[in-house]
Amino acid sequence: MENTRLAATSAVAAEGTLDAVRATGLEKHYGDVRAVRGVDLTVGQGEIVAFLGPNGAGKTTTIDMILGLAEPDAGSVSVFGRTPRAAIVQGYVSAVLQTGGLLKDITVRETLELTASLFVDTRPVDEVLQRAGIREIADRRVGVCSGGQQQRLRFAMALLPDPGLLILDEPTTGMDVEGRRSFWSAIRADAARGRTVLFATHYLEEADAYADRIVLMSQGRIVADGSAAEIKNLVSGRIVRATIDDADPVALAALPDVDGVETQGDRVSLHTKDSDAVARHLLTHTAARDLEISAQSLESVFLALTSEGDPS
Repeated sequence: MENTRLAATSAVAAEGTLDAVRATGLEKHYGDVRAVRGVDLTVGQGEIVAFLGPNGAGKTTTIDMILGLAEPDAGSVSVFGRTPRAAIVQGYVSAVLQTGGLLKDITVRETLELTASLFVDTRPVDEVLQRAGIREIADRRVGVCSGGQQQRLRFAMALLPDPGLLILDEPTTGMDVEGRRSFWSAIRADAARGRTVLFATHYLEEADAYADRIVLMSQGRIVADGSAAEIKNLVSGRIVRATIDDADPVALAALPDVDGVETQGDRVSLHTKDSDAVARHLLTHTAARDLEISAQSLESVFLALTSEGDPS
């Protein structure tokens, strides 16, 4: 069956240069707290964008403004050229949140049928059950579903209006490894048909593996925006890992061009701008073995870019 609303969303975007999301100079203050400070963000149709940042970075507030749940104190935001609330009313946007929104005493199918009754036009319930991977539990009461299954149910509910933009908040919380892999396979298939996905997550490996683009926020501002490879290149240096019995972290940290040392048991990780020199020292002056040299991980870049002092 043709994805009518998704096709309509594509037609809307094709009318001009409309993006799925366009935010300019967004500001949001709560008393003396500047939650969002001049955020500019453009998300093109069909992109899968990961929204990362530590707690208090401004991610949730920014998403709330995109969803029309909060009004910006300054700046503007549009969704497919419309106000966020207009886009939601017309079925162009759906959101999957972490908690809430489920009645525990009815079945999975009944939940979707009830949700579908709130819209003028939706995808068939059996179709969204299949796409969310929960068809086999359609007759199970929601209250006895696992956390991961309930999250998949929220995903199915969000797919009912066939939205052009899908916003996910920690979408795989409670899922096992196989469930997460299956979930992201479904998301990528949807994006290939033109759906835009914006997701917030604390699983950095998910952002690295599945996002076309990563937007990193810290203290109310976007501090990095690009592909996973581009983000990793923002922090110079490499990581030298080795197994060293009775390693002296203080002495290793004092080596030239070593920016940081981490230890886990007898495994040592050194962040350095001169990996060759550090590797040479470890192999000739210590009992290092199993030595590896790798590029910066997304986690190390995340920590480096979000650990700066309070911006002015």
